[in-house]
Amino acid sequence: DFAAMQATAVSICGGSAAIAACGVLGGDRRKLSYVTSLVLVVAVPMMLVMPWIIDALDMPALVGGAWIGGTIDTSGAVVAAGEIVGESAMNAAVIVKFSQNAMLGIAAFALSIWWTLKSGEGSGEKPSARIIWERFPKFVIGFMAASAIFSFLLSADFVESTAELTKGLRTWWFTLAFVCIGLETRFRDLVRMDGGRPAAAFLAAQGVNIAWTLLIAWLLFGGVLFAVPSL
Repeated sequence: DFAAMQATAVSICGGSAAIAACGVLGGDRRKLSYVTSLVLVVAVPMMLVMPWIIDALDMPALVGGAWIGGTIDTSGAVVAAGEIVGESAMNAAVIVKFSQNAMLGIAAFALSIWWTLKSGEGSGEKPSARIIWERFPKFVIGFMAASAIFSFLLSADFVESTAELTKGLRTWWFTLAFVCIGLETRFRDLVRMDGGRPAAAFLAAQGVNIAWTLLIAWLLFGGVLFAVPSL
């Protein structure tokens, strides 16, 4: 469960993905707190350093924004880092990050099925739809439903008029969630747990993610495979 929480956090959307994985696997809440703390500790310096690297390398704004969106694991830090680079970079960063967020439901469903099948091998219990439903993190349904409603059912004017309200609510709920996580986190444990191997694995995975995402961002937003979009 520890490896799954770290893998989903790095590859999808940070803390939200780790929470979903923990719910599916019935994981240890202290391990979840550890992973989300790592996400936040790593995201803060990346939010400051990546715009500086983009500027120093004279990287195209869209490539830099896509790179930010694909590597920083918290949506708030993605927006902040994109704004430092510029408006077009922020737009690219948000598109990439929200595309990752949209994969959360698919990943949670696949993980629910995989873990149910895996856990049933030893006991001989046949996996059922009820078991998969019990393991599936229900907040993902709310996320997908809200995304669908705001994307397809509500008018653009209404969405824009409620943007400030929803932004404020989101900020406060995220603040409360991460304060609760922080109350259970001891930074010394980030280094001491299992001799620091989980932290080293997370940092190594993030390093690979940074390099790989830069290549993909250059191919997709640098005019190599497709025309450079206007954002």
